[in-house]
Amino acid sequence: MAVVAIKELVKNFGDNEILKGINFSIEKGEVVCIIGASGSGKSTLLRCINLLEIPTGGQILFHGEDVVETRSSHTLLRTKMGMVFQQFNLFNNLSVLDNCVVGQVKVLGRKKAHAVETALHYLEKVGMDQYINARPHQISGGQKQRVAIARALSMEPEALLFDEPTSALDPEMVGEVLKVIRDLAETGLTMIIVTHEMDFAREVADRVIFMADGIIVEEDTPDTIFGNPKHEKTRTFLTRILNRES
Repeated sequence: MAVVAIKELVKNFGDNEILKGINFSIEKGEVVCIIGASGSGKSTLLRCINLLEIPTGGQILFHGEDVVETRSSHTLLRTKMGMVFQQFNLFNNLSVLDNCVVGQVKVLGRKKAHAVETALHYLEKVGMDQYINARPHQISGGQKQRVAIARALSMEPEALLFDEPTSALDPEMVGEVLKVIRDLAETGLTMIIVTHEMDFAREVADRVIFMADGIIVEEDTPDTIFGNPKHEKTRTFLTRILNRES
């Protein structure tokens, strides 16, 4: 059974239909990258998957259970589906360590000592264990994003969602964050990654989804999407992006 299955997902903001009947699923241990132009609905889809946005229609099945209808499941789902945001969303008044501890204690009900031990483990994993006493304003953007990843991992979710995790970073910091995500992909963690980094998507994804105008235009292996896309919209998008990067 899929970890998450999306069925006929619709999201409207007022009269504006952002998602128009999305269907896809993700299996345990799979890495799925979602690509597409700005405004295609990628980030809205991600925010719907862990119910930061409530869908207008359709189903989100988590291990077969429709979590949209069961409001009591929303908080539980968010603990199981970790989220890494574009803008880090760290607590500026807390240290790096406390940013990774507070959710474990308040949401999961873990004892402080267990939460600290878990946070230190994941901060070491992302190379930020030397900065545990720093505040977010004292570290770089790339370091903030690595802390945000460690914070999400500290909740020990079943899957991790990344919403363009490098888009707010200076170019020289992008590589350090992508390396952390590559390393996570090799551990078998289930991940859905919205990204504009095409080389990265080609390298780490088991499957690539191309979105345009609120629908999934095409989904396939990276080799097929990047090497032999079937749809004209996919070809046009990739030609434009790859020419810009060359």
